[in-house]
Amino acid sequence: MLLTAEPDFQVVGEASDGEVALSLARTLNPDVVLMDVEMPRADGIATTQALRTACPHVAVIMLSIHDDAHTRERAEHAGAAAFVPKSMPAKVLLATIRQAVAR
Repeated sequence: MLLTAEPDFQVVGEASDGEVALSLARTLNPDVVLMDVEMPRADGIATTQALRTACPHVAVIMLSIHDDAHTRERAEHAGAAAFVPKSMPAKVLLATIRQAVAR
């Protein structure tokens, strides 16, 4: 709901797990993917690595309830453009998405 309320955003897909996320990204060709670290079937780290290979132009923003150095490092090594803890205010996520698109 947060994203659909923004006039400059268009949500083109939503995935319940990492495998679906990768498949949708290949099909829908989004500018940005919001990726949760913890997902069924293929976690967000593995899915981000695969997505960066399959769709290198897509900026992945990693989301997680875990805001620690190890999780951030794993996200960075997987190729995430940014890391946003789920505890951050919504305006931080929105600003991060806009920055990723502007790159």
